[in-house]
Amino acid sequence: MILAFVSVKVESGKDEEVLKEVRKIVGVQRAIPTYGIYDLLIEVSLKDMKELDSFIFDKLRRIPGVKETVTQVASRGI
Repeated sequence: MILAFVSVKVESGKDEEVLKEVRKIVGVQRAIPTYGIYDLLIEVSLKDMKELDSFIFDKLRRIPGVKETVTQVASRGI
């Protein structure tokens, strides 16, 4: 299993729409609005790197309003 945390910058005014769409994606454990440089923090648990790639490139980045993502992959589970 791959555990990753994705920080997301969202277009102004699109926060709620993006949050709703993110929470529908399989593998999302938590999606939390945040203050600061990034607007959203997403925790995902996926089978392997191929699924993580698909999550980032085919799903998350295609949601209207998503401007930028930064992904951090956990080195080991907790």
